[in-house]
Amino acid sequence: MIDDIYNTDVLRLAGNITRIKPLAEADATIQLRSPLCGSAIEVQLCVGGDRVTDYAHDIKACALGQAAASVLAAQIIGKTRAEIASARAELEAMLKDGGPPPTGDWAALSALAPAKEAKARHGAILLPFDAVLKAFQELG
Repeated sequence: MIDDIYNTDVLRLAGNITRIKPLAEADATIQLRSPLCGSAIEVQLCVGGDRVTDYAHDIKACALGQAAASVLAAQIIGKTRAEIASARAELEAMLKDGGPPPTGDWAALSALAPAKEAKARHGAILLPFDAVLKAFQELG
C-alpha cells in the first residue's frame, strides 16, 4: 500500500515544487498547520480583481502534501477563489468519497488518489488549498 500512496507521480510532483521564493510584497500571508499530521504551510498571495496574480509558499509536509502544493503552485496564477475552492472540493471528494479525480488544470492531483486509504494524510493534502482559501478570506 505504501508504494501505491507514494507512487512515482507523487514523488515527481513533490520533487518539483515551484514558487518557493518569498514575495517582496503580498496582499495576504497565512500560516496554517494540520492538527492531525503536523504539516505546516505559509502562503503569500497577491490578487488583482478576483484573480491570483502572484503566489509563494513554504511547506513542511510529507510527499503527499508537497505533491498537492506543487500542483497548486503550478496552476494558481490566474485562478479565482471559486476555481480554487472547486478544485479543493473535487480533491476532497476523491479522497473521502471515492469521487473522480479533478480534471483540466488540476488533473495532476489524480496522482494522490491512492491516498484515499491514508486518512491521516488527508489534512496534509488539503492544507495548501485550505491556506489559499484562508488567505482569500483575509482579503475580504
